Amino acid sequence: MNDPDTRAVPAARSRALRRAAPALLGYAAVRALGLVALALWSAARGTDAYTLLTARWDALWYTRVAELGYGYEVRLPNGDVHSNLAFFPLLPWLERLVAAVSPLSYADGGFLVAVLASLAAAWGIFAVADHVYGSRAAVCAVLLWAVLPVGIVQSMAYSESLFTALAAWSLYAVLTGRWVTAGVLAGLAGLTRPVGLAVVAAVWAAGIAAFVRDRAPRVREGSPVAAEGARAAPERASFVRRRSTKAAGGARRGERAGGSAAAPRVHAPEGARAGPGAPGVRARRALGMFLAPLGAAGYVLWVGHRTGGGPLGYLEVQAGWRNGFDGGYAFARFVAAKFTSFPSAAAGLGLVAGVGLVVWLYVVCVRQRQPLPLLVYAGAVTALALCASSYFGSKPRLLLPAFPLLLPLALALARLRPPRSALVLGSVAVASAVYGALWLNGSGPP
Repeated sequence: MNDPDTRAVPAARSRALRRAAPALLGYAAVRALGLVALALWSAARGTDAYTLLTARWDALWYTRVAELGYGYEVRLPNGDVHSNLAFFPLLPWLERLVAAVSPLSYADGGFLVAVLASLAAAWGIFAVADHVYGSRAAVCAVLLWAVLPVGIVQSMAYSESLFTALAAWSLYAVLTGRWVTAGVLAGLAGLTRPVGLAVVAAVWAAGIAAFVRDRAPRVREGSPVAAEGARAAPERASFVRRRSTKAAGGARRGERAGGSAAAPRVHAPEGARAGPGAPGVRARRALGMFLAPLGAAGYVLWVGHRTGGGPLGYLEVQAGWRNGFDGGYAFARFVAAKFTSFPSAAAGLGLVAGVGLVVWLYVVCVRQRQPLPLLVYAGAVTALALCASSYFGSKPRLLLPAFPLLLPLALALARLRPPRSALVLGSVAVASAVYGALWLNGSGPP
């Protein structure tokens, strides 16, 4: 009980929380601003802000699952069948748990889970960005995620915040070599949303890359090549460290944008907390990879068994909601239809610009050589969001978990002087709060 390692774990967590505190406080302030704007605008319109957050759209489906379980469906006049089997079970389970141990209702439980999960997600995003680019860029990344135009969804009784928290911490576990933790969190993410497959793909991509590195031939110690590498290593590390220091602390006056700040900090390869030959490392990696897909696979197979549709039963459930993966064909037709009349052409241009921005950000992520798990995860989330045939108004919400796309913008903000970056983020936060209040009182997220 007096082992120093036992006492070191809480101390390390305390230090990590103190390091993340500025980002978390900023995130809480932005979310509070959004909720205040929503409350004021809802009061002016005669609507109830809390009802908008907890008892509309998907939130109603989640609370019904929490209260009554699966088996409820709605048959529409056009023949579509909306079954609650389309909604993954982790959020309803947590809502049921909160209701069981407190006087809160299922809807209250969903809101509480969303608020706590959004803070956990903000901390996870900070941890990932801090690990790769340093604390200043990490704070900017968290605040950018908070001020997204659809950021109000982070405070709704939806599964986006819960999923993002599990995904971010799973990715951080991969980057720091905690394979079993990464696998468990990926499995839980797979019980939260269908896009949990993106987290599984990230864990598997990093794991396979690590196994390939393990099998790569190594230079024997004492050989001329090893000696030359040893002489060059400190020089290379010093060079990259100088570059990453500028990225984390902001560029000096007159430095060219897009230069040194793009280089990640010096770390061991993702998933390599211990040396590749360390006892048990490969076994823990394999175990993490084994655990990662169990959540998504387990639920999908259970749905197939329940519906009698076999392994493809879940796809049949989604088809009843007109959800599917068509490579973006339906979305492209939807955008093209906007250009058939002048008033809607502006919306079409906005959609084209938005998709172009998302694709450009991903290209920048690749050019800045983000770690492989982040690239795989962000690419999968983006592809599933843009190439699905689901309701097109939900696509901004579906992109919400793709936080690695914000890292290039976070690096650009980190180069600015603090007053200027604070002005930019503050202005965007106000605009986001106003938009969120108007959006949630209007069409809102489907």
